[in-house]
Amino acid sequence: MAETKAQALVAFEQFVAVFGTKYPKAVECLVKDRETLLAFYDFPAEHWIHIRTTNPIESTFATIRHRTERTKGCLTRDGMLAMIFKLGMSAEKNWRRLRGFQLLAKVIDAVQFRDGIEVQQRVRKPGNQAPRRIAA
Repeated sequence: MAETKAQALVAFEQFVAVFGTKYPKAVECLVKDRETLLAFYDFPAEHWIHIRTTNPIESTFATIRHRTERTKGCLTRDGMLAMIFKLGMSAEKNWRRLRGFQLLAKVIDAVQFRDGIEVQQRVRKPGNQAPRRIAA
């Protein structure tokens, strides 16, 4: 929950120092996946809450799973697929909307983000350069 990636790395190293001797295999696994675990810092800050969520697939399809477990063997394959589709459409109404959805276009276009803030590329314009001297 650090504000910046640098602060998160400091906290990560403190965690490794404290728990490394007590839980070596778990800490080794976390150290191996350090970049993946902290990758959300390279996305817009509005998206962090969605990226850091624990199990989106399980919670998203819980309604469908609960219903299909009760009706095993009662429907044909096509009937089951139609029921799953309609349950998904119904459950979709209660899903949390993505915060900062307007930033998805920038993410798709590979715009760089650092600590949740868009990195502005500095472009040098030809008018800003000092005039060149030409030998006569």
